[in-house]
Amino acid sequence: MNVLATADIGLMLELVPVQRAGFALLLAAVGLPVVGVVIVGLDIMPVRFAMMHVALLGIAVGLLTGLDPMLCALVACALAGAGVAPLARTPAGLSGAMGLLMSMAIAAALLVLSVSGVNASGAFALLWGSILSVGSTDIVVVGVLAVAVPALFWWRRRDLALLLYDRELAQCSGVPVGPLTVVLLVLVAVAVAGAIKLTGALLVDALTLLPALAARRLGKRLTTIALWAVAIGLAVNVTGFLIALWLDWPPGPVLVLTAGAVVLAVHLIPERSITSWRATASASPSPARPPSSH
Repeated sequence: MNVLATADIGLMLELVPVQRAGFALLLAAVGLPVVGVVIVGLDIMPVRFAMMHVALLGIAVGLLTGLDPMLCALVACALAGAGVAPLARTPAGLSGAMGLLMSMAIAAALLVLSVSGVNASGAFALLWGSILSVGSTDIVVVGVLAVAVPALFWWRRRDLALLLYDRELAQCSGVPVGPLTVVLLVLVAVAVAGAIKLTGALLVDALTLLPALAARRLGKRLTTIALWAVAIGLAVNVTGFLIALWLDWPPGPVLVLTAGAVVLAVHLIPERSITSWRATASASPSPARPPSSH
């Protein structure tokens, strides 16, 4: 039975759509879990739902105009991420801005679908995701994210550590809070939109949030949290994808369940054996001189 299963997986891995899907998941595991670290750090959990609705609006506009629906979704999410940044002057304002964006986006999407006569079922179908239909454009998007997100994280890691720890402290320490927040929100928005094609909007947490939640329990510093998130993302994506191929199950739900199992397993580690990176940051003797380890 095991030999047959291995042979079946080997044959499936020779198929071009399967190879593209696997490559896209590997690229996604490099950039998207780091985006999850930002989401957790900024405490903007509603961003996934807000961008799902914005993506639906972009898809509706794409279907109406004849343009690539997913490209329109990416552009809409990027503009939305930049647009809500001025409203996010406080951590609470970020969540409030996302709630406002979510309400307006879904209303505009339904209005476009209703007035234009666009097939609503076709628009919603694109949100369920189809990893085996991943194309060159989708691979380019996740590839750019795989390079841009870790590069930005490493380049501005000290500023990010302060911003994610305390916005006011970061501002007093000379961190360009406004521009950095805009860049982060745009990256988060584009990452969520890019992941939609891989897992579907409702299951995007498998690639972003869940690896970050597990990594937060394992890393003692922000940099090690990001590294743990990428490692967990790679393990989850490879394992979940192979299990889905072996059992002939839809990859999206399998990825979520695999990532969820890892999070639950990590949370069995006793709390006393884990040191939070926030506790390390708060112990710094001088706010103006953040620890070099961040």
